[in-house]
Amino acid sequence: MTPLKTSSDLQKTTSYKVVIPFYGFAAFSFLIACILLLLHTEVWQQHYFNPKTLAITHLMALGWGTMIILGASHQLLPVIIEGKLDSELLAYLSFACAATGIPLLVCGFYYFDTGLLLQSGAVLVNAAVVFYLVNVISSIYENKKLDVYAMFIATASLWLFATTFFGLMLVFNFTRTWLPDNSLQYLSLHAHMGLAGWFLLMVLGVGSKLIPMFLISKYSNTKTLWILFALINLSLLFFIGVKSFQLQSWLYSIPMAGIMLSVLLFSHYCYRAYQLRIRKKTDRQIKVSLLSIAIILLPLLTLAVIVTFIRPGIPSNIVLLYGFTIFFGWLTAIIFGMTFKTLPFIVWNRIYHDTVTNKTPLPKALFSEALFTGMTVCYLAGFTVFVAGIIGSYNLLLQLGAVSLLASAIFYITNVTKTIFHKPV
Repeated sequence: MTPLKTSSDLQKTTSYKVVIPFYGFAAFSFLIACILLLLHTEVWQQHYFNPKTLAITHLMALGWGTMIILGASHQLLPVIIEGKLDSELLAYLSFACAATGIPLLVCGFYYFDTGLLLQSGAVLVNAAVVFYLVNVISSIYENKKLDVYAMFIATASLWLFATTFFGLMLVFNFTRTWLPDNSLQYLSLHAHMGLAGWFLLMVLGVGSKLIPMFLISKYSNTKTLWILFALINLSLLFFIGVKSFQLQSWLYSIPMAGIMLSVLLFSHYCYRAYQLRIRKKTDRQIKVSLLSIAIILLPLLTLAVIVTFIRPGIPSNIVLLYGFTIFFGWLTAIIFGMTFKTLPFIVWNRIYHDTVTNKTPLPKALFSEALFTGMTVCYLAGFTVFVAGIIGSYNLLLQLGAVSLLASAIFYITNVTKTIFHKPV
């Protein structure tokens, strides 16, 4: 990433003390998730609603995906709105609540303790999201910068709150009658509010800003981005309506088509940015992030199968494949790439921004290319083999894939640690 060049730009950068803890927690969460994946490969041949699967899923969704996005967005929001983060205190509170609540929630699912343990975790996670949401909305309001990128972030944050609050209701519904049906009946609503409303909206919105910037591309198309924004939100609202009113199952194909179209439009947006890039040599980090655009086709194709053949008794491994390709596929690929485009600059800015000389290393020198390569190779091999294991219900392939994914997590956390604790040269 090219260092910010002006003193005014530097003033907009959030303190590294706010951002780095999120990266560290996310890296550790991914490592633990991969360990659990290896220890419990048998659950991928069982029904998707079981304690170990719920624990791994929420650790990936909250501890890995959400924490890394929260950390990165605290750094990137000031750049996008051309102002300052409204409150670093709210950011600290958000981290404190999430870092406490997520382990409680995951342990609650793992041991299926639906009482105080799970409920305390859910309450703390919601508190973290409220602090983050207030910070995002107030930052945008104070700086009066409501362009398409700010709308993506603000709306995604609202969907995150809707997801976690609905999740809180589901948690309490285990022991109290808060909802008309049992919690299992609402899982798809809860999941897709998070997947489409939070992850997809945030990743596409921020990615449409970062990818051209990292490619040093002059491409921009605000009209396409507004269409993307409308497609995702309308598709999700339509899905919620169909699910809530229990309408005919073929109607699920409409929001699915809308999401697919939004992904295709984003793919074309990134392709045009790649075509019009000024710097012809593309970093490997960006290549891995761009690979995630191809990987997202896997869960979409899986979803198409689920929608087409929606009926009682659909094989659980198809549902598990859908979740795995999202969290260990699409999200992980883009996080791997973007971590080493954003984190090195954050650390570089902390150490060198006041003492730039001819001997000052570039941000990319703060992490290890060899570790990044090892991480990428192990990840691609592990992901491919594990997917084959889910489809064929082969436990040996699941174990081999899990070992390779764990190796990628070790490479990743080692490289993140190396970057965070970089010493001045």
